[in-house]
Amino acid sequence: MRIGFISTRLNGTDGVSLEVEKWATVLRRMGHEVFFCAGELGGYSAGGTLIPQLHFNHQSILVFSRRAFGDGEEPDPEKLVDEIYEMADQIRAPLRHFIRSHRLDVIIVQNALTIPMNLPLGVALTGLIAELGIATIAHHHDFYWERERYQFSKIFDLLDTAFPAKLPTIQHVTINTIAQRRLRARRGIDSVVIPNVLDFANPPRGIDDYNADLRETLGLRPGQYFFLQPTRVIRRKGIELALELLHRIDLPEEPCLYITHSATDEGLNYWNWLRREARVMNVRLELIDYLVGARRGRENGHKIYALWDVYPHADLVTYPSKYEGFGNALLEAVYFKRPVVVNRYPVYNADIAPLGFEFVELDGYVNDTAVQQAHEFLQDPERRRAAAERNYEIAREHFSFEVLEQKLRELLAVFS
Repeated sequence: MRIGFISTRLNGTDGVSLEVEKWATVLRRMGHEVFFCAGELGGYSAGGTLIPQLHFNHQSILVFSRRAFGDGEEPDPEKLVDEIYEMADQIRAPLRHFIRSHRLDVIIVQNALTIPMNLPLGVALTGLIAELGIATIAHHHDFYWERERYQFSKIFDLLDTAFPAKLPTIQHVTINTIAQRRLRARRGIDSVVIPNVLDFANPPRGIDDYNADLRETLGLRPGQYFFLQPTRVIRRKGIELALELLHRIDLPEEPCLYITHSATDEGLNYWNWLRREARVMNVRLELIDYLVGARRGRENGHKIYALWDVYPHADLVTYPSKYEGFGNALLEAVYFKRPVVVNRYPVYNADIAPLGFEFVELDGYVNDTAVQQAHEFLQDPERRRAAAERNYEIAREHFSFEVLEQKLRELLAVFS
């Protein structure tokens, strides 16, 4: 089959872009041809069809988002909806051209019919899918009712029409069982659960000639612990719990928590608060997003490490999130056989914890048991190794490319 991916952005280290790359890899392995269309392309999607208005950061799209979800009063919601539909008409033509010029059999819409970051795009896709009757897989990562910023809107009727659309040619995919149940309850839409995956049949590269100098680059001395927080700096990541944990572990010197992703996605208030908390707790807090990219290379005269260059060096990965759609970074830590501290967020409780992983678990706060377990992981290499091997095998059984391939075969068989 000829299969096209459509999204707002297919580039970088965000969860949607990462999962699309995995899906594309597996689909190619199955013998299908894949094509890409988004408002930002790069890496695996370079050479795809670029439509700037698909990006959620396009200026015209940002205006709609501010009017629909901002704190200010929208004087004429009906006019806003009309303007969104007018913009959708402009987007629909290049999307139609992408589908027809590549003679696509199936399109896979990645989160663009799920979270309303680009309102005209969701409307345009809904109309186009209905017009063409094209076989569609709607892959849902974050529904609007799961995000606080979308809880107050002037256009709920539009949201319930296009996010997600309910059409006979769309097969819906959710990434956890909680989202599956809520989608059915709210919209009467059935979905297939496909969790995030990694290629557990092929272990990752470890420390090599390129990344061997990372600890030295960061200023870590031999024997000094490397604590890694591989996420963005946003409130729901619960990074303050990681700071408290490191503060309470009995360590010979001041610990440092390294964060790999941006602190600007939701403003700097949380980051500034974290820095104050870190000073109070005598924990160094370092943002290393300027060193970490989607791929290896050079930028602004210095070396860029891929995210996967960082994991092999970590002595402990912290993942104290309050909410996640699934948990890419958690899966990555297991893939690299790192010990993990995880907060018991709802999807973890529902879909991950019952499988039997061995992590240091938090229940929304740091208790003495978690501190002791984390300390034992750091001090006992044999326990750390045994837990990592067990976690890897559990993940290989449930979250592998082979699991994804079987799920995709079942989805595509409906369109055959």
